Amino acid sequence: MEPIIIVLIILVVLVFIALMKTVQVIPQASAAIVERFGRYTRTLNAGLNIVVPFIDSIRNRIDLREQVVPFPPQPVITQDNLVVNIDTVIYYQVTDARAATYEVASYIQAIEQLTVTTLRNIIGGMDLERTLTSREEINAALRGVLDEATGKWGIRVNRVELKAIEPPTSIQDSMEKQMRADRDKRAAILQAEGVRQSEILRAEGEKQSAILRAEGEAKAAALKAEGEAQAIRTVFESIHAGDADQKLLSYQYLQMLPKIAEGDANKLWIVPSEIGEALKGLGGALGNFGGAPAAPAAGNGAPRETAVPPAPRREQPPLD
Repeated sequence: MEPIIIVLIILVVLVFIALMKTVQVIPQASAAIVERFGRYTRTLNAGLNIVVPFIDSIRNRIDLREQVVPFPPQPVITQDNLVVNIDTVIYYQVTDARAATYEVASYIQAIEQLTVTTLRNIIGGMDLERTLTSREEINAALRGVLDEATGKWGIRVNRVELKAIEPPTSIQDSMEKQMRADRDKRAAILQAEGVRQSEILRAEGEKQSAILRAEGEAKAAALKAEGEAQAIRTVFESIHAGDADQKLLSYQYLQMLPKIAEGDANKLWIVPSEIGEALKGLGGALGNFGGAPAAPAAGNGAPRETAVPPAPRREQPPLD
């Protein structure tokens, strides 16, 4: 009984192993290469797959998702004989599991070496300044070469990115000094432009202020002259409306004499003959009331010079 049980146990184990080898579950976005006696038979896709146990074998399982592979910095010589270190990142995807397995031994290593070689060829035809400012151009050229070369390997290169471009230390110091000088120059130019604009605005403001001040003074002078003219016109109209005689005019003149006499420069006045006649009439009127003789009149139409003494000068009290 015991040997039979052992045999049964062995058979059960073999059947279990056979079932395990027969049923193959492939995850999503993956593929498996099946070989029969060492020869490629078929490619297993995602899901449940049946293979012949102990005859078919799984050679390789390949991830069909997009992969990201960063490569270490590579020294590259530019056209002007400067060594720069360039970091690259490759985004690729396996599109044919069979080609990726049998067409190239290690597609990761092959992509890395092809990237380095192509990068040196591209950078070797550019100077440092163009290298630093033409990343998109370098990426496009590198992607085109890699995509063409890796197509037969069952791999599609989706993107190629340059992570960093590091020039030599001496060149970095020179670039920093140049950028600092450029920034200082731009700052000086902007400051000068600001000062110039400020001076222009201030000059424009002073110009407008002077124009407005002159216009105000002109308007004030015009209004003052117009007011004086209106006052003279009013007085003249009032005199004619009141039909003033010579006696009233003489009296008004006598009232204005003290004001005319004010000042040190007033030494002599020319009195018209009409005023003399008015004073004569005024004297006659006063003589009729007070008995005083009237002043003799000058000839008709001839002006007469009359010396009138200046008014006494009024002294102002000293300031405390």
